[in-house]
Order: sequence, then structure tokens, then C-alpha cells
Amino acid sequence: MPHPHHPIIYVRGYAMTQGAIEETVADPYMGFNVGSTKVRQQYPRTLVRHIFESPLVRLMKDEGYTDSFLDGNEIPDGDALPERAVWIYRYYESASKDLGTGDSSEIEEYAQGLLELVNTLERRYATPDFKVYLVAHSMGGLICRCLLQKLSPNDPRVDKVFTYATPHGGIDLRGIGNVPGFLGFKGINTFSEPKMREYLALPANTPVQSLNETFPEERFFSLIGTNHEDYSMARFAVGPLSDGLVRIQNAYALGTPRAFVHRSHSGHYGIVNSEDGYQNLRRFLFGNVRVDAFLDIDAITLPADVQAQKDAGKPVRADYHVDVIARVRSVRWDLHRRTVDEGSAVLVEYDKHVEQAQPVHLASTFLHNDARANPNDSALGFSLDLAMLVPEYQVGGRWWNRRHYEGAHLFRDKLNLEARRDDDGWHVRYGWDSESPNLVRYDAEREQPIPDSYTFGIPVVQNTRPGLSATLRLVTRPWNEPVPDPE
Repeated sequence: MPHPHHPIIYVRGYAMTQGAIEETVADPYMGFNVGSTKVRQQYPRTLVRHIFESPLVRLMKDEGYTDSFLDGNEIPDGDALPERAVWIYRYYESASKDLGTGDSSEIEEYAQGLLELVNTLERRYATPDFKVYLVAHSMGGLICRCLLQKLSPNDPRVDKVFTYATPHGGIDLRGIGNVPGFLGFKGINTFSEPKMREYLALPANTPVQSLNETFPEERFFSLIGTNHEDYSMARFAVGPLSDGLVRIQNAYALGTPRAFVHRSHSGHYGIVNSEDGYQNLRRFLFGNVRVDAFLDIDAITLPADVQAQKDAGKPVRADYHVDVIARVRSVRWDLHRRTVDEGSAVLVEYDKHVEQAQPVHLASTFLHNDARANPNDSALGFSLDLAMLVPEYQVGGRWWNRRHYEGAHLFRDKLNLEARRDDDGWHVRYGWDSESPNLVRYDAEREQPIPDSYTFGIPVVQNTRPGLSATLRLVTRPWNEPVPDPE
């Protein structure tokens, strides 16, 4: 079945000054055409050249999209429109002194303009089941949410929403809480929680990051940046655990699939003009299969001396950090990256995830079977680099540092996976680098709990003390394809 290629509407982020507004409106694509030509290596921190042409150009090359301009203007009303078109929502023109009044508006007014653009495109395309994709950076994601949560809830014309570095939970500056008025329009705290509740139509007891049942969570993607060091507007930086402007904990909508990439909010290492950001966008919009990875922990053994203290009745606390990096085959970029060194590791709480047996969510990944990349292999190849660090234990409320060497691991290995579909559904093969580097050797145990998905279990065991006994659970389901009928 051909994948849907609906028109894309790009909604750019916040322009902080009048000069930034004028620069924005002077760009026909409002930044969606900005790429990058360098990549920072982690060790050592030297630069290598990698040309990323921009999301716009790559959509043209990879998926056959085009822009919506003709002879110095947007395609005139009455002319035929390309199905695979990128439309730029040029909401900042009204705030430009050259093209508008020079006065900024509020989020609701920008969202109303976006709704009018969707209405206009529906009329002009005049096709059955008209749909669009919304792709937004930073504040643009809040404009999209205002449209979907306040102005037109559950709008069937919006098929998917992808947000880069959007402050879904607001913006917090160092030590002073939600952002004050200097980052707002007309003195209004646009990114403060009280104001956000107004334009997102959220009740007082509903988290500000909630879509509040106004749009399907599974069709809304949150891409989260974790590099706070390279943000170009460093004077407003919020420090570690952020992309330089938006804190990690605020950068996603609740319940939505999400990915972490080591990119800053903007600049040369910005999240929009990055290969990792684009690949998440492309796979979410046009991929074949969604894979959710969970770690179901059966037991984490304690060091012998810590276990003896616990057996004697002393309370023991241990929080474990898990590094997880998801990559697809034959590429140099990461699809999803959470590590301790970059302040984004997955946190495993002993009482919650071990004693109460709550699953640990590691990643949500969308895979694309691109025949051009692997013409002789129909399998979807990807890998998960996993590492669980040995924590500093607390015994009786005090740190237990005896014989502790920082950087030790309970478990560390890379899992290589190949997913293939035949007449009876999906199959997954896997292999650990410690046994066979970059190869798959085993068939993952498969079960089918519901008709539209398959679950695979892979043992994750480290028989040491301390050690780990767990199962990596992969939940796979079709994406952009019909759901198979129940057997």
C-alpha cells in the first residue's frame, strides 16, 4: 500500500526580537531550509564534515515533495496544487514592520490563522478525506496545540503532528521558575503555565503537557533536544538537562511517542537542521512499523555487603541510570540517544521498577523500509545500545561508598535487530555484540497479545553480583499500513 503523502504545514518557532522577526519573514521557508555542514564528534571534540541539506531539501529528495511557491508568490488560487507540497505558515508577517503592522499577536490569534490556512487548503485541494501534517519548531508546537485543543479539537483533517523542541510544559529559567514577560508577546507570559492553560483550554487539574483527549496521542511526536552547550541564545540558557532553552522534562506532550537527540534548541547544532531530527520526522510521517522498547526487570542483585545490610533490616535505596542509543543500519547518526554523560539517561527506580515490576520505557522508534538504502534486503535493521550503571547505594539514609568505582556497569552490550514481515506477520532476529559483533543469531520469542501488534521478548541477563535479570520487550505494530484482520 502506498504511504500517504499529505501536504505538510511548517510552523516555525519564536522570534525573540524585531530584528529576528524581520530576518524570519525575509526567508521564504522561515528556517525550514536551513541545514548544516559539520558534525561534532564526542571524543575527541573535533569537527568532521557532514552535509545535511535541510529538512526541506531532504523531503524533496527522499519523498518527492515540492514547495508551494510560483513566480514570486504562493501558487495562485485556481491552479492545480501538488499533493506533496510543503506550505510555510507565515504568521510572523503581521508582526513585521515591512510586511505588516509591526505588532505581535497572541498565541490564539496565530492559531486562528493556522486554522484558516487549513480551511483554505481544504477548499483548494478539494479532495476526499483531505488531511495535512503539522510540523513545528519550539513555540510553533504550542500554536498547533492551541489549534487542536481550543479552536478545533479532534480535527480529522490533521493526520499527524511532529514537534521539535517545543516547550510543552513551559520554559523555566535558572532558579526563577516559569519564564517572565520579556519572552512573551505584549508583556504576556506566553510560556508560563497559567497563560498556557488558557490557550490550551486545560482545566486546573490537568497537566499542562496533556493533549486532553483532543488529538490521538500516538499520532503526535515529541522530539527532545539534550545539548544545552551549543544554544546560540546562551544568555537565556537554562543549563543542563535541557536543549539550552527548553528543559527535557518540559519538551514532550504526555503519552506521545518521543525521541531524544543530542542537539541544541537552535544554532549550528540545532535540532531542526540536523540529520537525526530529520530522520525521526521522516520515519514518523512515512515509516512502515513502530517499535516500542521496554525493559521488564525481574531482579537486580545487590552487592553482598549491601544485601547483608538489607537483610539486617536497614533501608536500602538505589536508583539506576540506563544509557540507551537506537540506531538504524548503515548510518552514522542516532535515531534516539539518552546517556548519563549528556544528562538524559533513563532513570530506573528500584522500588518502582523492580519491587513493583513497572516496565521501564526505553524508546519509541519508527522504522522505514527504504529499498534504496538496502536494495537486496527487505529486513528493517536497527540496534539498541544498552548500559545500566552501578549506582551509589544508600544504606540507612547514608551513602554506601565501600569498594565503589564510578562508571561500573551492571550490564553493557549492543543488541542488533532485524525485523522482517512475511505472511504470518512480523519476525525479529537478534544478536549481542559481545557474542557476534554486528550480526544476528537468534530468533526472538514472539507472542501476539492483540491482533494489530506483535510482542517479542529478548533475555537481558548479567549473572554477577551486583547483576541484572530482565527481558527486553519489543512491541511492534504496522505504521501507515492497514491493520491485519484478527486470525
